[in-house]
Amino acid sequence: MARVLNFSAGPSQLPLEVLEKAAAEMTDYGNTGTSVMEMSHRSKAFEGILHKSKDDLRKLMNIPENYDILYMQGGASTQFAAVPLNLLGDKDAADYTDTGTWADKALKEAKKYCNVNVVASSKAETYNHIPDLDKSKFNPNAAYFHFTTNNTIFGTKWNKLPETGNVPLVTDMSSCILSEPIDVSKYGLIYAGAQKNIGPAGLVVVIIRKDLLELSKEKAKTMTPTMLRYDICAENDSMYNTPPTYSIYIAGLVFEHLLKLGGLEEMKKRNVAKANLLYGFLDNSKMFKATVRPQDRSLMNVPFVTGNEELDDKCVKAATAAGMINLKGHRSVGGLRASIYNAMDLAGVQTLVNFLEKFEKENS
Repeated sequence: MARVLNFSAGPSQLPLEVLEKAAAEMTDYGNTGTSVMEMSHRSKAFEGILHKSKDDLRKLMNIPENYDILYMQGGASTQFAAVPLNLLGDKDAADYTDTGTWADKALKEAKKYCNVNVVASSKAETYNHIPDLDKSKFNPNAAYFHFTTNNTIFGTKWNKLPETGNVPLVTDMSSCILSEPIDVSKYGLIYAGAQKNIGPAGLVVVIIRKDLLELSKEKAKTMTPTMLRYDICAENDSMYNTPPTYSIYIAGLVFEHLLKLGGLEEMKKRNVAKANLLYGFLDNSKMFKATVRPQDRSLMNVPFVTGNEELDDKCVKAATAAGMINLKGHRSVGGLRASIYNAMDLAGVQTLVNFLEKFEKENS
């Protein structure tokens, strides 16, 4: 069977080159006679995989030397607790923004450990935009300022970083990491679940400034589980226990693949072209409508609707039959959504646009 076009919000489509290399090495990685799946995480072979993947990620994102790269588990949702437990130190408050489902879940989890100051929210408008920030609502004594860079369900993205002075910026970058260059030095901590642009589900990448790592070591709350402590993870080279070895291996192949393509500058060009193509169609369509105001639109997740639930469902079913899967919008909002992560090429988006144009003509 031919491969379908997978527009899933995650786990997402992976680069075919990566899948083919992994398939070729499935039973024998590097003449070891074993699969990475069955390889000891303490072996020299796996240590090489681990360290090369981190080195390649550092090159890709231009991560400064005063930042550590941690590989953790539990999905980005586990970081909703890990962040306050590690970063509060002697403080009892943090600033949060509420721009979508995962941002809301993050702040609710943080409320278990500290006083959460919600500085801005777009919840009342069904999260259809990134709210303007009023600096007078910032807490200058906050331990950190948390936001979700790209909101997967609602298709919004922060295109301008909050200016927080000495308060460290912490962000959940799960659904847009590696989609374009960023200045890592502007952040105190970045975390991202792997299943969008990095690799298989099961791995979480944490990029943390070393002064915050020291804070974690010195003042992490006594209740912090060992497996959530950033300092323990760093001291043990992300291998305090058995890490998600195969997810790390695939992530390393993805990083290598992106470097060969030209890095994140090249990915931004490709992602802008894909997004412009799809949004351009939606903005000129009489049937379909994008749900996010233009200045806040995501490059990765494009939600849209017809305004008729039955027609939305008909479109999803027809697309599936045509080899384009996972276009149904999140169950909490309905409609349709095309997630066009790095591994989805321009030809795939053009195929989708051609299908939508045809569907509109046949159902108008």
